Amino acid sequence: MLKRILFSGAILFLALNGISNDSPLWLRYPSISPDGNTILFNYKGDIYKVPATGGTAIPLTVSESYEYSAVWSHDGRQIAFASNRYGNFDVYVMPASGGEAERLTFHSTDEIPQTFSADNRFVLFSACRQDVVTNVQYPTGIMSELYRVSVTGGRVSQVISTPAFDVQINSAGNKLIFHDIKGFEDNWRKHHTSSVTRDPMPISFPWPIRPRTEGRPLACRFPEQVRLCGGRDRSILHWYLVFPWEDGAI
Repeated sequence: MLKRILFSGAILFLALNGISNDSPLWLRYPSISPDGNTILFNYKGDIYKVPATGGTAIPLTVSESYEYSAVWSHDGRQIAFASNRYGNFDVYVMPASGGEAERLTFHSTDEIPQTFSADNRFVLFSACRQDVVTNVQYPTGIMSELYRVSVTGGRVSQVISTPAFDVQINSAGNKLIFHDIKGFEDNWRKHHTSSVTRDPMPISFPWPIRPRTEGRPLACRFPEQVRLCGGRDRSILHWYLVFPWEDGAI
Protein backbone atom coordinates (compact mmCIF):
# COMPACT_ATOMS: atom_id res chain seq x y z
CA MET A 1 0.00 0.00 0.00
CA LEU A 2 2.81 2.37 0.93
CA LYS A 3 4.61 1.69 -2.38
CA ARG A 4 1.38 2.43 -4.28
CA ILE A 5 0.98 5.76 -2.45
CA LEU A 6 4.60 6.73 -3.13
CA PHE A 7 4.26 5.76 -6.80
CA SER A 8 1.06 7.79 -7.15
CA GLY A 9 2.75 10.77 -5.49
CA ALA A 10 5.69 10.55 -7.90
CA ILE A 11 3.36 10.48 -10.91
CA LEU A 12 1.45 13.51 -9.58
CA PHE A 13 4.71 15.41 -9.02
CA LEU A 14 5.91 14.71 -12.54
CA ALA A 15 2.56 15.74 -13.99
CA LEU A 16 2.51 19.02 -12.08
CA ASN A 17 6.12 19.67 -13.03
CA GLY A 18 5.29 19.14 -16.70
CA ILE A 19 2.39 21.58 -16.46
CA SER A 20 4.60 24.22 -14.84
CA ASN A 21 7.16 23.91 -17.63
CA ASP A 22 4.44 24.47 -20.23
CA SER A 23 3.43 27.68 -18.42
CA PRO A 24 6.66 28.94 -16.80
CA LEU A 25 6.50 31.63 -14.17
CA TRP A 26 9.12 34.02 -12.78
CA LEU A 27 10.61 34.99 -16.14
CA ARG A 28 12.73 37.91 -15.01
CA TYR A 29 15.38 40.46 -16.05
CA PRO A 30 14.20 41.03 -19.66
CA SER A 31 16.54 42.78 -22.08
CA ILE A 32 15.49 43.79 -25.60
CA SER A 33 18.04 43.67 -28.42
CA PRO A 34 19.03 46.96 -30.11
CA ASP A 35 17.08 46.03 -33.26
CA GLY A 36 14.01 45.12 -31.18
CA ASN A 37 13.77 41.59 -32.58
CA THR A 38 15.00 39.48 -29.66
CA ILE A 39 14.41 39.39 -25.91
CA LEU A 40 16.77 37.94 -23.33
CA PHE A 41 15.38 36.82 -19.98
CA ASN A 42 16.31 34.82 -16.90
CA TYR A 43 14.53 31.59 -15.97
CA LYS A 44 15.61 29.22 -13.19
CA GLY A 45 19.12 30.63 -13.15
CA ASP A 46 19.80 30.47 -16.89
CA ILE A 47 19.58 33.06 -19.68
CA TYR A 48 17.25 32.43 -22.61
CA LYS A 49 16.50 34.32 -25.81
CA VAL A 50 13.21 34.41 -27.66
CA PRO A 51 11.90 36.35 -30.69
CA ALA A 52 10.05 39.51 -29.71
CA THR A 53 7.11 38.23 -31.76
CA GLY A 54 6.97 35.05 -29.67
CA GLY A 55 8.16 31.53 -30.28
CA THR A 56 10.49 28.95 -28.76
CA ALA A 57 12.93 30.20 -26.13
CA ILE A 58 16.51 29.00 -26.60
CA PRO A 59 18.90 28.73 -23.62
CA LEU A 60 22.18 30.61 -23.98
CA THR A 61 23.57 29.37 -20.66
CA VAL A 62 23.02 25.94 -19.16
CA SER A 63 24.93 25.30 -15.94
CA GLU A 64 24.58 24.65 -12.23
CA SER A 65 25.45 28.28 -11.50
CA TYR A 66 23.04 31.22 -11.52
CA GLU A 67 23.17 33.66 -14.44
CA TYR A 68 21.11 36.84 -14.75
CA SER A 69 21.08 40.56 -15.60
CA ALA A 70 22.00 40.15 -19.28
CA VAL A 71 22.62 43.30 -21.32
CA TRP A 72 23.22 43.73 -25.06
CA SER A 73 26.11 45.39 -26.83
CA HIS A 74 24.85 48.26 -28.98
CA ASP A 75 25.63 46.39 -32.19
CA GLY A 76 23.71 43.34 -30.96
CA ARG A 77 26.68 41.00 -31.37
CA GLN A 78 27.52 40.35 -27.72
CA ILE A 79 25.83 40.08 -24.36
CA ALA A 80 27.22 40.56 -20.87
CA PHE A 81 25.74 38.93 -17.79
CA ALA A 82 26.45 38.13 -14.14
CA SER A 83 27.26 34.57 -13.03
CA ASN A 84 28.24 33.02 -9.70
CA ARG A 85 30.25 30.17 -11.20
CA TYR A 86 33.08 30.85 -8.76
CA GLY A 87 31.07 31.84 -5.68
CA ASN A 88 30.26 35.53 -6.05
CA PHE A 89 28.76 37.15 -9.14
CA ASP A 90 31.30 38.11 -11.82
CA VAL A 91 30.82 39.75 -15.22
CA TYR A 92 30.94 37.49 -18.27
CA VAL A 93 30.65 38.24 -21.99
CA MET A 94 29.62 35.92 -24.82
CA PRO A 95 28.37 36.04 -28.43
CA ALA A 96 24.66 36.86 -28.66
CA SER A 97 24.25 33.87 -30.94
CA GLY A 98 25.58 31.55 -28.24
CA GLY A 99 28.96 30.08 -27.49
CA GLU A 100 31.63 30.11 -24.81
CA ALA A 101 31.41 32.80 -22.13
CA GLU A 102 34.54 34.69 -21.09
CA ARG A 103 35.01 35.86 -17.51
CA LEU A 104 35.95 39.55 -17.28
CA THR A 105 36.06 40.30 -13.53
CA PHE A 106 37.67 38.46 -10.64
CA HIS A 107 36.95 40.52 -7.52
CA SER A 108 35.49 38.90 -4.38
CA THR A 109 32.47 41.22 -4.38
CA ASP A 110 29.38 40.85 -6.59
CA GLU A 111 29.64 42.62 -9.95
CA ILE A 112 26.53 43.23 -12.08
CA PRO A 113 26.69 44.47 -15.72
CA GLN A 114 24.68 47.57 -16.59
CA THR A 115 25.48 48.38 -20.23
CA PHE A 116 28.21 48.45 -22.88
CA SER A 117 30.21 51.54 -23.78
CA ALA A 118 29.12 53.39 -26.91
CA ASP A 119 31.88 51.75 -28.97
CA ASN A 120 31.16 48.29 -27.45
CA ARG A 121 34.76 47.99 -26.22
CA PHE A 122 33.88 48.06 -22.52
CA VAL A 123 31.25 46.69 -20.16
CA LEU A 124 30.02 49.06 -17.44
CA PHE A 125 29.10 47.27 -14.22
CA SER A 126 28.10 47.98 -10.62
CA ALA A 127 30.07 46.69 -7.65
CA CYS A 128 31.10 47.63 -4.10
CA ARG A 129 34.85 47.67 -4.66
CA GLN A 130 36.40 50.89 -3.37
CA ASP A 131 35.06 54.40 -2.75
CA VAL A 132 37.22 57.40 -3.60
CA VAL A 133 38.76 59.07 -0.55
CA THR A 134 36.52 62.15 -0.93
CA ASN A 135 33.28 60.13 -0.81
CA VAL A 136 31.24 60.89 2.31
CA GLN A 137 28.63 58.13 1.88
CA TYR A 138 28.33 55.56 4.62
CA PRO A 139 30.11 52.37 3.41
CA THR A 140 27.37 49.81 2.82
CA GLY A 141 26.73 47.05 0.31
CA ILE A 142 23.71 48.96 -1.02
CA MET A 143 25.80 51.92 -2.14
CA SER A 144 27.86 50.50 -5.00
CA GLU A 145 30.06 52.24 -7.56
CA LEU A 146 30.10 52.10 -11.36
CA TYR A 147 33.12 50.58 -13.13
CA ARG A 148 34.18 49.52 -16.61
CA VAL A 149 36.25 46.64 -17.96
CA SER A 150 37.36 45.80 -21.49
CA VAL A 151 35.39 43.10 -23.32
CA THR A 152 38.72 41.31 -23.73
CA GLY A 153 39.44 41.50 -19.99
CA GLY A 154 42.12 43.44 -18.17
CA ARG A 155 42.30 46.23 -15.64
CA VAL A 156 39.10 47.63 -14.14
CA SER A 157 38.64 51.40 -13.79
CA GLN A 158 36.05 53.38 -11.87
CA VAL A 159 33.52 55.50 -13.77
CA ILE A 160 31.69 57.20 -10.88
CA SER A 161 31.83 56.55 -7.15
CA THR A 162 28.07 56.64 -6.55
CA PRO A 163 25.41 53.97 -7.24
CA ALA A 164 24.22 53.78 -10.85
CA PHE A 165 21.75 51.17 -12.10
CA ASP A 166 19.79 50.68 -15.34
CA VAL A 167 22.49 52.71 -17.08
CA GLN A 168 21.92 54.04 -20.60
CA ILE A 169 24.61 55.75 -22.68
CA ASN A 170 24.38 58.01 -25.72
CA SER A 171 26.05 57.14 -29.04
CA ALA A 172 28.80 59.73 -28.50
CA GLY A 173 29.75 57.96 -25.27
CA ASN A 174 29.95 61.17 -23.23
CA LYS A 175 26.59 61.13 -21.41
CA LEU A 176 24.89 58.64 -19.11
CA ILE A 177 21.50 58.46 -17.51
CA PHE A 178 20.84 56.02 -14.69
CA HIS A 179 18.87 55.31 -11.54
CA ASP A 180 20.35 56.47 -8.28
CA ILE A 181 20.01 54.68 -4.95
CA LYS A 182 19.35 56.50 -1.68
CA GLY A 183 18.78 53.49 0.57
CA PHE A 184 17.23 50.04 0.65
CA GLU A 185 14.44 49.56 -1.89
CA ASP A 186 12.78 46.28 -2.82
CA ASN A 187 13.12 45.85 -6.59
CA TRP A 188 9.95 43.75 -6.76
CA ARG A 189 7.72 46.06 -4.74
CA LYS A 190 5.24 47.79 -7.02
CA HIS A 191 4.22 51.43 -6.62
CA HIS A 192 6.68 51.98 -3.80
CA THR A 193 6.29 55.49 -2.37
CA SER A 194 8.89 56.84 0.06
CA SER A 195 11.88 59.15 0.36
CA VAL A 196 14.25 56.45 -0.96
CA THR A 197 12.55 55.82 -4.31
CA ARG A 198 14.95 56.02 -7.25
CA ASP A 199 15.28 58.97 -9.61
CA PRO A 200 16.82 59.20 -13.11
CA MET A 201 20.20 60.98 -12.97
CA PRO A 202 22.07 62.45 -15.99
CA ILE A 203 25.83 62.91 -16.03
CA SER A 204 28.35 64.11 -18.62
CA PHE A 205 32.08 63.49 -18.78
CA PRO A 206 34.98 63.29 -21.24
CA TRP A 207 35.73 59.86 -22.72
CA PRO A 208 37.66 57.78 -21.72
CA ILE A 209 35.71 57.96 -18.48
CA ARG A 210 37.42 59.49 -15.47
CA PRO A 211 36.06 59.26 -11.89
CA ARG A 212 33.73 62.07 -10.90
CA THR A 213 32.42 62.83 -7.43
CA GLU A 214 30.60 66.13 -7.92
CA GLY A 215 26.83 66.02 -7.96
CA ARG A 216 24.69 66.40 -11.06
CA PRO A 217 21.10 67.71 -11.27
CA LEU A 218 18.23 65.26 -11.19
CA ALA A 219 16.57 64.54 -14.50
CA CYS A 220 13.35 64.38 -12.51
CA ARG A 221 12.08 63.79 -9.01
CA PHE A 222 9.17 61.49 -8.21
CA PRO A 223 7.77 60.22 -4.88
CA GLU A 224 6.94 56.92 -6.59
CA GLN A 225 9.33 54.35 -7.99
CA VAL A 226 10.18 54.70 -11.70
CA ARG A 227 12.26 52.53 -14.01
CA LEU A 228 14.39 53.38 -17.02
CA CYS A 229 14.38 51.21 -20.12
CA GLY A 230 16.00 51.31 -23.55
CA GLY A 231 16.72 54.39 -25.56
CA ARG A 232 19.75 56.38 -26.74
CA ASP A 233 20.67 59.92 -27.74
CA ARG A 234 17.62 62.21 -27.78
CA SER A 235 15.31 60.46 -25.35
CA ILE A 236 15.14 57.97 -22.52
CA LEU A 237 11.81 56.22 -22.05
CA HIS A 238 10.44 54.80 -18.81
CA TRP A 239 6.92 53.72 -17.91
CA TYR A 240 5.11 56.97 -18.58
CA LEU A 241 7.39 59.83 -19.54
CA VAL A 242 9.93 60.75 -22.22
CA PHE A 243 13.04 62.65 -21.09
CA PRO A 244 15.10 64.77 -23.50
CA TRP A 245 18.76 63.89 -23.21
CA GLU A 246 19.94 67.39 -22.25
CA ASP A 247 21.46 67.57 -18.77
CA GLY A 248 18.75 68.07 -16.20
CA ALA A 249 16.16 69.16 -18.77
CA ILE A 250 12.73 67.64 -19.14
